[in-house]
Amino acid sequence: MDPKFEKPYAPQETEARIYAAWEKSGYFNPDTCIADGITAPDAEPYSIVLPPPNVTGRLHMGHALMLAIEDVFVRFARMRGKKTLWLPGTDHAAIATQSVVEKQMKKEEEKSRHDLGREEFLKRVAAFATDSHDTIVQQVKVMGASLDWSREAFTLDEKRTHAVRTVFKQMYDAGLIYRGNRIVNWDPKGQTTISDDEVVYEERPATLYTFRYSKDFPIAVSTTRPETKVGDVAVAVHPEDARYKEFVGKEYDAVFCDVPIHIRVVADGEVDPAFGTGAVGVTPAHSQTDWDIAERHNLSHEVIIINEYAKMTVAGRLAGMKTTDAREAVVEWLRAEGLLEKEEAIRQNVSTAERTGGIIEPLPKLQWWIDVTKEIPGRGKSLKQLMLAAVDTGAITIVPDHFEKVYRNWITNLRDWCISRQIWYGHRVPVWYRGEEVQIGTEPTGAGWVQDEDTLDTWFSSGIWTFSTLGWPDTTKDFNTYHPTALLETGYDILPFWVARMILMTEFALGTVPFKTVYLHGLVRDAQGRKMSKSLGNNMDPLDVTAAYGADAARMALIVGNTPGTDMRISEDKIKGYKHFSNKLWNIARFIFENTQAADASAPLTEQDATHLTALTLLAADVTKDIEEYRVYMAAEKLYHYAWHELADKILEESKPILKGEDAAAVASRKALLLAMFDTTLRLLHPFMPFVTEEIWQAHPQKDASLLMVARWPS
Repeated sequence: MDPKFEKPYAPQETEARIYAAWEKSGYFNPDTCIADGITAPDAEPYSIVLPPPNVTGRLHMGHALMLAIEDVFVRFARMRGKKTLWLPGTDHAAIATQSVVEKQMKKEEEKSRHDLGREEFLKRVAAFATDSHDTIVQQVKVMGASLDWSREAFTLDEKRTHAVRTVFKQMYDAGLIYRGNRIVNWDPKGQTTISDDEVVYEERPATLYTFRYSKDFPIAVSTTRPETKVGDVAVAVHPEDARYKEFVGKEYDAVFCDVPIHIRVVADGEVDPAFGTGAVGVTPAHSQTDWDIAERHNLSHEVIIINEYAKMTVAGRLAGMKTTDAREAVVEWLRAEGLLEKEEAIRQNVSTAERTGGIIEPLPKLQWWIDVTKEIPGRGKSLKQLMLAAVDTGAITIVPDHFEKVYRNWITNLRDWCISRQIWYGHRVPVWYRGEEVQIGTEPTGAGWVQDEDTLDTWFSSGIWTFSTLGWPDTTKDFNTYHPTALLETGYDILPFWVARMILMTEFALGTVPFKTVYLHGLVRDAQGRKMSKSLGNNMDPLDVTAAYGADAARMALIVGNTPGTDMRISEDKIKGYKHFSNKLWNIARFIFENTQAADASAPLTEQDATHLTALTLLAADVTKDIEEYRVYMAAEKLYHYAWHELADKILEESKPILKGEDAAAVASRKALLLAMFDTTLRLLHPFMPFVTEEIWQAHPQKDASLLMVARWPS
């Protein structure tokens, strides 16, 4: 018996060595598997792109869950002889990465990016991104992820830049990308637009004020932001609200807090008659909802009363005030004029910027946009229609299926996509100007050209991730072989953002889907069901967890009990329990290898042994079906219970007297059975617990593959 089995299993001593052996073999690369005869050249392709982690620091347990689940599917496909590619990469995560570097500079040097200048600042960010990338790659490897590192990509590298510029020009030429003045999420603190998914809603105490614009104004309105009412152009009421029908269509003039305003009463079906007085002031330039009302009723969008620094731009007593100070000033004026009818303490969700914490100001800004409702030339459908059709026709399956409703609802309400950002790090908008001349997509030659100052939303480049990583816009062997990808596995929280945008971009650029199946996992929470955060002190670092208990234990703890689309709880005790399971497998191996020296694998089985083997064959079929149908949590749990309670507790105990008995045929049968059962068990467990199973495999006296990772899946 291998002397290493004389001591308990020590993942700290084995995992790095095993991963190095996997990398050295080259078998993470499907080309090597084909060249070495492990995979047939005409085998079915199976591909996954890694959702690229942001280069902003260390990975968290949510990333560890993603890696564990994806590696199960990848190792399963590879062992079944498929042409398997798992393509790695990282995301430059423009706003997040720039924000981290800016905060570091402010804290350590008391400098801003403007002190350094664009070129020098971008060098700083690039250096930070490189260091972060190296940390992330090491963490990914520690989790055992069998990625083809020879194909690693970065959303901001040269090849992806070429792809970004190509698709930008194609969309511009198709009339889908335009520059227009529309309302955006403006972050006054970060001085940039941000996407909806970068908005964090914080519940805060607020006051709902009910008042009239003037003493002779017939309708009272309610708002938590009275300072914006100097920009009102209308009051909207519900068409069926009998209280206000006589006023619809009428117009009124007033001087509100020193500012002349002109108000028209309009009837709009989106107004909630139960909120406040059932009448709302319409401020088109400072509310997306009000902007939409203004468009439906042909109202002016031009009255802008707040600037990019969240300060008032009107004349009079509010001039130059911060919005929070202006709110108090307006309320004081309302009280003095006898116009304030009611003050009510409420709780409301306040929109803040995820990275800076700044309170979002909806503002009209001249930005670059993608039109999602315009018919694409030659396609007969808009981007929204194509995105809906991808799921409605079954070209893409979402697991679990109830998220299809979430997806459809989000696409149905999708607005034109603002793709420009006022930051320095990222893909700069590929538009150049020289006087009245404009060039799109490729950098022009000659003097006098100036590139657009803005950068593109990170989702624009990550939206083309599945095909830009395979060589597009060039026609490559990888692209022809592996696209569309088989599976996208990611968290349910980014379904409307990244997943939907990949479908949008791929449908436009390729006329097909980016992946065939979307598997959505839930969020990882602590044992009490709380979100993990530094402030709560309940964060779990994957590196700390794997150092203490091993990657296999962490993977099993994350997978077992984790149904798709459902938040899961993780605890140190659960991880520790699967560390014990790793050691249980080790002890099973010790017993079997010690008692099956020179076993004859072809020995005829007794009826009892044949029954045991049949039961395992049925389990293998069951586990195979579970993985195929995306029930990896169920497959993992079945294997855990089989290995511990059936193989170890029952069959091994039953084997002890048989192996010591004098019935030579029974002994030979049991030895053959134990080897066969453990061989199959190792193969079945490998996608879930790759390290300990690979280490045991190397001591397998009759193994049929040099590495378990390329051994055949039980059939």
